[in-house]
Amino acid sequence: MSWAGLKKAASRAGTQFSQKIGQVERTDDSAFTHEAARYKELEKNGNALHKEAKAYLDAVRSVSASSTRIATTIDMFFGTDSGEQAISANAYKRAVEELEGDIARTIDAPYRATVLEPIGKMCAHFPEVNNAIAKRQKKLLDYDAARSKSKKLGEKANADPITLRAAETEEEQAREIFQALDGHLREELPQLLDLRVPYLEPSFECMIRLQSHFATDGYNKLGGVQRYFADGVREDYASGALDAQVEGALQEMRELSICGLSA
Repeated sequence: MSWAGLKKAASRAGTQFSQKIGQVERTDDSAFTHEAARYKELEKNGNALHKEAKAYLDAVRSVSASSTRIATTIDMFFGTDSGEQAISANAYKRAVEELEGDIARTIDAPYRATVLEPIGKMCAHFPEVNNAIAKRQKKLLDYDAARSKSKKLGEKANADPITLRAAETEEEQAREIFQALDGHLREELPQLLDLRVPYLEPSFECMIRLQSHFATDGYNKLGGVQRYFADGVREDYASGALDAQVEGALQEMRELSICGLSA
């Protein structure tokens, strides 16, 4: 920061302190404060939406990649075995590999183009708006300080006319600069807030369609693997018979002598 910038920052800090102790009159800014608070809520929600939308795509990629690794490992368990279980494992591997390929083609790129990028573009404007709001606040402090200075000189009976006129000119210039920024933000902040739903609605629709496609495609592809299972698997699962089978297999493993060598 330059020396002039440091002087301005110090001056504004002094104005804020003087306002707190009542020596400098503060401009009533409640109407703008309300709009700024609404904007900050939009900024918070927009950034959270962008973060979670990206996390969803990352999660889909992760689930797909993990499923493929699991399927590959399960398939390796059977080796050259050609039994029914080996066939079902190979069918599962083919299904998740197809699903992973479909995600790259039909979900990844469309999701980034229709969901992540539009939300990201909206969020990219937030720093610019924040800078404009911060600049307006600085100019408001300058105006309050200039107005206070001019008022105090005007109240002096022996005030120097040249000094008073210079203070009044400074006040007028500060007011014009502030009002220009203030008017711009008062006009456009509500417009920005009103546009949030129309802007995000297409992305929301695309998000739902792509999530539905992912769920449906996964259901259909994995549902095809079920034909390799015995007809009574679902009934056994519901009745708890599968749990008993698993527990029986575990008990057989426990009874193997190799499992008791470390005892």
